Amino acid sequence: MKLLNLIPAWLKNKYFLSVSAFIVWILFFDPRDIFTQMEHRRELKELQVSKAWYQKEIAKESVEAEQLKTNPATIEKYAREKYLMKRDNEDIFIVSENPDLKNK
Repeated sequence: MKLLNLIPAWLKNKYFLSVSAFIVWILFFDPRDIFTQMEHRRELKELQVSKAWYQKEIAKESVEAEQLKTNPATIEKYAREKYLMKRDNEDIFIVSENPDLKNK
């Protein structure tokens, strides 16, 4: 028996072989293969989430900046919180949110 007689006819078809080779090439060897496309989509979703977060933060900071330009009470609050400034007759006590566990 010849080895070629054991292979089904549809596997010897040149069109089937050409299409199969093309599909394998596109799926695995092309620079824009399916795995790369899935990775790019995942990155795009992460970037869209990051973009939304940054836009929200920009909007919040813009409101705060506008308040700093117009409201003296906001300027004082900002100076006290961010730069630990105080009035002459005050004392500042800083309470850490993450206490050092070694002091216990």
